[in-house]
Amino acid sequence: MENTIKEQLMELADEKYRIFNSSLLPGRENILGVRLPLLRKMAARIAREDWRGYLAGAEDDTYEEVMLQGMVIGLAKADIEETLQLAATYIPKIDCWALCDSFCGGLKITVKHRERVWEFIQSYLTSDREYDIRFGAVMLLSYYVLPEYCERAFEHFDRIKHEGYYVKMAVAWAISVYYVKLPEETFKYLNRCSLDDFTYNKAIQKIIESFRVDTAEKDMLRKMKRKTT
Repeated sequence: MENTIKEQLMELADEKYRIFNSSLLPGRENILGVRLPLLRKMAARIAREDWRGYLAGAEDDTYEEVMLQGMVIGLAKADIEETLQLAATYIPKIDCWALCDSFCGGLKITVKHRERVWEFIQSYLTSDREYDIRFGAVMLLSYYVLPEYCERAFEHFDRIKHEGYYVKMAVAWAISVYYVKLPEETFKYLNRCSLDDFTYNKAIQKIIESFRVDTAEKDMLRKMKRKTT
């Protein structure tokens, strides 16, 4: 009889990688140490088989299996409404940046259904839960860095007032991606935004760190940083 998913994950666990991954996710005690390429391979196999059955009975007691569920949802051959139903069930399980960002990256169905997914992420962008908001912000930087969405995205960034570190970092990251791809629109936004000082300065820093921004722009952006005490 085939081993259970948990048994398969245990067999793939790598102690050195567990220690490394734990250093990136301090405080977590349920990391097995399965490398991402192996998780993706498992997810692809499950998505070709009875993925609905797997998701219905999946366990949440290890970091890797929660991540695996997100990968399976992204790969599953489902229509947009079923995918969003699965996403709505999954998002409350997200409790760290890695689960969030991996899940967002896998929701490539968004490309074909941008307006429907835009509607879906609205409640997350206005949530009071740190990783709900991060989910919304990472979705914006992953799929909505487009002229027709940028002003609406900027409005969301200004409205986000959550004090969570991983919210602020996601918003700063998103703004830096918008600047690289839509520099004129994002520059204007930076000059009128109501971001808190930490998020604003972190966004400037991330833009300056980009290899796709020229030296003259970086010098100008350095002068735009806010002085804080």
